[in-house]
Amino acid sequence: MPFRILTFCGSLRAASSNLALLSAAERLAPDGLVLNRYDRIGDLPHFVPDLDITDHLPEIVIDLREQVARADGLLFAVPEYMHALPGSFKNTLDWMVGCQKFPGKPVALAHVTSRHAFAPVQLEEILRTMSAEIVSEAGFSLGLTSNAITPEMICTDASLAAIVTRHLDRYQTWLSRECD
Repeated sequence: MPFRILTFCGSLRAASSNLALLSAAERLAPDGLVLNRYDRIGDLPHFVPDLDITDHLPEIVIDLREQVARADGLLFAVPEYMHALPGSFKNTLDWMVGCQKFPGKPVALAHVTSRHAFAPVQLEEILRTMSAEIVSEAGFSLGLTSNAITPEMICTDASLAAIVTRHLDRYQTWLSRECD
């Protein structure tokens, strides 16, 4: 049975480099690792704590939490805007807090560029607060200086494809070891 990884692009841009990274990762995933993207971040309502304590959660939030619960692990590719996480992505994390299956969930972090100094640290702190299991050996940065990339560029560049493949293999190895 393959491991199911739910991926999240923290950018809502149609030509997002983080989306390109996740699309390439889907193509480069090793056998036994299936990546599926959660693509409704922009549709989630603003997080309101009062909604989270009722029995009337919006259907989209119920769906988000169910997808997170069913996943064996999560993969986040998130940009940095104004030295912070994008608001829509932070909103997604806020809705995940109420997911009973989130604590201990394995999470890997992928970055297109190494120029972001603030958002990755913020994201790790938020995930630790949420009791995620950050799988550091599965996290990676492509170290690019341009955001003008496509999935094809990543998949056809041997060095970039190798980075993605190596870290997805590490994620799969980690999941295999932890699930035994």
